[in-house]
Amino acid sequence: MTQRPETRYTKSGNVHIAYQVLGSGPTDLIVVPPALLAHIESVWEEPSVARFYRRLASFSRLMIFDKRGTGMSDRVACLPTVEERMDDIRCVMEAVHSQRAALCGLSEGGAIAALFAATYPNVATSVVAIGSGAGGYIPDPATQRRINAYVEQHWGEGLSFMLGAPSVGDDEHLRRWFGKLERVEASPGAVVELMKANAAFDIRAVLPTISSPTLVIHRTGDLTFALAEGRFMAEQIPGARFVELPGTDHLPYWEDADIILDLIEKFVTGECRATASNRVLATTLFTDIVNSTLRASTVGDRRWRETLDQYDGLVEAELDRFRGRLVKTTGDGTLATFDGPARAIQCACAVREASQQLDLEIRAGVHTGEIELRGDDVTGLGVVIAQRVSALATSGEVLVSRTVKDLVVGSGIDFSDRGEHELKGVPGTWGLFSVVD
Repeated sequence: MTQRPETRYTKSGNVHIAYQVLGSGPTDLIVVPPALLAHIESVWEEPSVARFYRRLASFSRLMIFDKRGTGMSDRVACLPTVEERMDDIRCVMEAVHSQRAALCGLSEGGAIAALFAATYPNVATSVVAIGSGAGGYIPDPATQRRINAYVEQHWGEGLSFMLGAPSVGDDEHLRRWFGKLERVEASPGAVVELMKANAAFDIRAVLPTISSPTLVIHRTGDLTFALAEGRFMAEQIPGARFVELPGTDHLPYWEDADIILDLIEKFVTGECRATASNRVLATTLFTDIVNSTLRASTVGDRRWRETLDQYDGLVEAELDRFRGRLVKTTGDGTLATFDGPARAIQCACAVREASQQLDLEIRAGVHTGEIELRGDDVTGLGVVIAQRVSALATSGEVLVSRTVKDLVVGSGIDFSDRGEHELKGVPGTWGLFSVVD
């Protein structure tokens, strides 16, 4: 499943609904999408989202679609009702000859999936609701004013990504991708109308009538639907299972996505297949180019692409020199792992010095901890901590955790104390240290 699935259309009333199908597993699974991720072709441009959907398709026949009024589906003149949105699900299922399916609803899609299950209990084999609530998203007046101002003045810049996935909200590459997604998923006026529709529904009264097995997954720091809303939803659905996960992301694609995927697979299929994963102790290094957006706008796209190619080349050379393994580039930086913390620090410093030849400033974060190897990628708390440390580094700084400092005693590397810090989504406080030249 390395190719993008073909986009097809079906009609729900007079509205054309765009959908895709992939996978050939024994269980049909349909994803009811969130408001913030609606363009079924553009989502495949982001590896983390594509990986999430391909993992779902590895154990199911997966159906994804764009809501009416968004993405590649028809625009609509009136606010969509919850009944019409349920009709869209049913029409996609009918188009692919699916008689029964599990539903996985994201954000307000979780409430629509739950309502569908209550309405069609013989069709919905199970329901998974992620970051959902029984009522619509209704922010306080001050927050609503800020949202309205953003949509009116800045829609298309990708800043709403901070609300959906704050764990990676400082990733410039992802922000630019999300900005494109904003532009192609809906116009500013359509977004305002969609928010009105999402605020209007309330399914609290029907929750006790749901008989399909239900799993509710919610992060403790979700900025869109509070944890209490997910817990209430689970408490009101007979026999529902509630799983509370640490973190802040409203969308499930980035922050420890494998935990959510394992939960979904086991719940939908009754088992979770063993995956090729190995937990090892490793040192993780994140590097990031400082002020990359400003630099790109100054020199132009073509020149900036050439500079990034040169930067990637020098990073690879230093990784080879210090026995590091390149995991992936992150648009304006890199993620790499090492079998020793001193080599990771030395590599970070070498990259910093070499980058100056390209008139670039970088910042870097280093942490040693347990990570999980998943194919060519790495996940786990150790990776999260390294990313958080990198985000706190200043221009030209190589910042490390106390764990790293303690492990390189005797290496000749000196540090200055940067104090105790809270790392987003990570328990406790963490001592951080800056490498001294």
